[in-house]
Amino acid sequence: METTRNEALEAWMSDHGYSSNSLAKEVNSGLERLTGKLGKCDGRQVREWRAGRARWPNVATRTVLEELSGRTAVELGFVPRGRPSSTAAPPQEDPMYRRTLVAGTVSAAVAAAVPGTASPRRIGMTDVTRLQDLFAAVVASDHTRGGQLDIEQRAVRLADRAMNLQNSGSATQRVRGSLYATAASFRSSAMWAAIDGRRFQDAIAHMREAQTLAELSGDQAIKFRIWSHAGSLYRHMGRSTDARAANDVARNLSITRRDPMFASLGLARQMAIQGVAHERGGLPRTFDHAQTAMERADQGTFRPLWLTAFYDDAELHSLALTAYLAAGIWPTAEFHAHQCLRVLRPHMKRSRAIATSRLAQAQLAQGDVDTATHTAMKVPADAATQHARVSRMLQEFTAALRATAPGSDSVRTWTEHTAAWRATA
Repeated sequence: METTRNEALEAWMSDHGYSSNSLAKEVNSGLERLTGKLGKCDGRQVREWRAGRARWPNVATRTVLEELSGRTAVELGFVPRGRPSSTAAPPQEDPMYRRTLVAGTVSAAVAAAVPGTASPRRIGMTDVTRLQDLFAAVVASDHTRGGQLDIEQRAVRLADRAMNLQNSGSATQRVRGSLYATAASFRSSAMWAAIDGRRFQDAIAHMREAQTLAELSGDQAIKFRIWSHAGSLYRHMGRSTDARAANDVARNLSITRRDPMFASLGLARQMAIQGVAHERGGLPRTFDHAQTAMERADQGTFRPLWLTAFYDDAELHSLALTAYLAAGIWPTAEFHAHQCLRVLRPHMKRSRAIATSRLAQAQLAQGDVDTATHTAMKVPADAATQHARVSRMLQEFTAALRATAPGSDSVRTWTEHTAAWRATA
């Protein structure tokens, strides 16, 4: 029988940064949690799934994949045995098998919790490391498809997984703190995804959960991330006073005195808040201080993944672009846009779409209609139609273009271009 590649599984793995070997490792960890025995999945087996040669994993493996992805096995492209279509329902015997498997797992967990019946599980840094590997995949997804609801939901599920692990056995104080910090990291990623998708009330709920977990962890770096994100949240909501207060909490943490890179990010985000507040006079000085702090930072210092994955010269110029655009200083905004795009890392697709949209706005505000239209047309269709912040910026660009050059060739070109976007959305 001819096999068909499992494109749904391949797309999900690509979106979440999984190789065949890394997914196999995660499946094995999940099987150990579910059954008490380490799984035997390997990269070869995952490649069999991807190629369509193995079409329907066993029930335990499907349970792990579904929990990991938040999708059903059918949605992941697997085909039930004896069924010709991936849309068919799973075999009838599976629900009973699944209930038996899950009931057995719950019974084992209850038995482990009863004194004298079994030794409690010992949780170690290996468990934490497995979760942190998944955090890297969440960060990678954010850089390519930022703001999407599935990223937010996945981060929440992983935060819950960290807390379930916290309550599943004994651990040292160091491991406990690391688990709280990891859960806080996932919650702060859910918060950022909600901010990026302009789901502000959801972001506030994630922020409160993240703040509690960060306090329990005692981790200065994750506290900085959450309060710094809070400043960004309030800035996007137009609450510049609250934004400044939240960012000040981040900037006053001791980690900013130990590591100039954190100090630099705090200053860069302060600059964006100053732009929203139209504090034009302080912008050049704040940028200089942020740049100087970044140059002072020791590149050999260990820093958390979430910081090293995005904060660099490109992000500094991106925040300067945000500040000067909000303040209405168009030529300087355009300068920082070009600087950002020049050094932006290739995989930062979300950031490139945002910077390009802002560059078009800055050019249009200076009356350069044709150049601005050409710039806006460089934004990829998926970002223009699926990313809430980019969509909003391009809607604002459309309104400004029509007001600036009504009936012009640029307006007609842009209208045709956006119509093609909507047709493919």
